[in-house]
Amino acid sequence: MSAYDIAVGFAGNPLDRLSLGREDRQLFAELTAAPRARAVVFVQAMPVLRQEDETLSALHSLEAARSFGPAQEEVLLGRDESGPVFALMLPDDAASAETPRDDAAFTDQRRLILPARPNLQIRDLRPLANKQALSRGEIAILAQAKAILHYHAAHRFCARCGAPTHAAQGGWRRDCEACATQHFPRTDPVAIMMVEHDDSCLLGRQTRFPEGMYSCLAGFVEAGESLEEAVRREVMEEAGIAVGAVRYVASQPWPFPASLMIGCRAQALSREIVIDRDELEDCRWFSRAEARAMIEQRHERGLFAPNPFAIAHTLLEHWLNEG
Repeated sequence: MSAYDIAVGFAGNPLDRLSLGREDRQLFAELTAAPRARAVVFVQAMPVLRQEDETLSALHSLEAARSFGPAQEEVLLGRDESGPVFALMLPDDAASAETPRDDAAFTDQRRLILPARPNLQIRDLRPLANKQALSRGEIAILAQAKAILHYHAAHRFCARCGAPTHAAQGGWRRDCEACATQHFPRTDPVAIMMVEHDDSCLLGRQTRFPEGMYSCLAGFVEAGESLEEAVRREVMEEAGIAVGAVRYVASQPWPFPASLMIGCRAQALSREIVIDRDELEDCRWFSRAEARAMIEQRHERGLFAPNPFAIAHTLLEHWLNEG
């Protein structure tokens, strides 16, 4: 990560993506045959992990990864100083349900296993990231893999003619032989904004949030809309607040399933809140002291901010530190 970047979750991918070599079949063959080739493996949109003493690892040798079962897709993610890294997607039925056990570190995750592979664990990526159960680089590689494998799972047929498509360009394109259309992965931009007025910030909560958590407002950028326009529209729609100046702060890959969170600071032109109850359960202004207590988890009413891995936490810290 560049010294100019703000550290956010799922960023910091150490791989050279080798985008200029994806059409080179000889290079692809050499990379797959490399003795130190490795792979991350997904099943049912979750990574397969290997237990090593007291730690977990998402990277397997490519040979070992292929032994887990026939992969539906194999994508070249890139290469680091140790060698190439691929992403493999197993069919959903390769995993089966596991009898629940007492495991305090992963009580919030589905229990799946690969039969006859007792040393492997299948874990949901979001709690792994929140708990920092893997290195920053591995988490970023898993985010890249999860997003691109979701693309393959969701685009098996041509959007133009309906015929089956197949992977090309190292897994970074899908081609339709029937009509010759080439399909490329898409990333959905999401505006997420720290709305501020004088010495207060605007935070809201949805019904799906954990009890007591408040976060920045957010919404997808629509077709034909600038980022600034999306920020103003979303804040007006969800909270009835008019917004003036908007400035970019940082962005975050968000592989659920394939978004880019674009973090902004936004200056409110009004303070009277009109909540859209279809979008938000609650929305209100917070003072700096109250927001500081939330981010430090010492709020007198038990209110708290998103996990430090989320860009909403980064935006809140950015505002507090500036003040």
